[in-house]
Amino acid sequence: MSGEPLLSAEDVRASRGGKLIVRGVSLEASGGEILGILGPSGAGKSTFFRTLTGETPLDSGRVRYGTQDVTAWPLWRRARGGLGYVPQTPSVLWDLSVADNLRVFAHVAEREGKPGAEPADDLATRLDLTSRLDVRAGELSGGERRRLELARALTLRPRILICDEPFAGVDPKNAEQLGDLLRAEAERGVAVLLADHHVAEALRVCTRALLLLDGEVAVDADPDAFREHPLVLGRYLGSWTRSLPPPPRA
Repeated sequence: MSGEPLLSAEDVRASRGGKLIVRGVSLEASGGEILGILGPSGAGKSTFFRTLTGETPLDSGRVRYGTQDVTAWPLWRRARGGLGYVPQTPSVLWDLSVADNLRVFAHVAEREGKPGAEPADDLATRLDLTSRLDVRAGELSGGERRRLELARALTLRPRILICDEPFAGVDPKNAEQLGDLLRAEAERGVAVLLADHHVAEALRVCTRALLLLDGEVAVDADPDAFREHPLVLGRYLGSWTRSLPPPPRA
């Protein structure tokens, strides 16, 4: 894990519909780290992620990529600056094949003058999509679609990867495969942030986990300490968390 944080949020506050949703969240994520932002529905996880990507404006606070203040940058400029984003809602181009989905994003990268875009064939191999290249994206399973969305996010070789509900609608086998892919990205030096309600899989892959309650960070701990924390037990998962399998040791 590198010492210099690749992403920093400083006292981030954001509202939706006139209601304050994110209430002063601060965190840092370094290369090689997988940071899980966990919490109950309505805790502010997706809104917070959208402040990091530039989709939702901040009421106050700052967002930095490395030493660069990106608070005022739109999403497209943040993508140029090293952000990869897998949103919660489906984002594939449904009527295009898997290959064409990847080619479209590679073409966008070339037009934007982004050097070093990863070739579509290499991405397909790395994300186990080679046998599905000619299949229309709308015909993919949930796990295959998520792998395609991840492949597109990786086209620009991001330094920061934000995944909102990457395991949603994905069967256990594909969820495990997706988790392994995220760990592989972290091993390549990417700072990965994820939010998901599939807590067992999230804690399996995370190196740190934050509990978000009412828009505030209530717990920041390694996965073992997270699962046993009184606030996690009392306000989030209850005694069920004790049955979760422990994360594998490095």
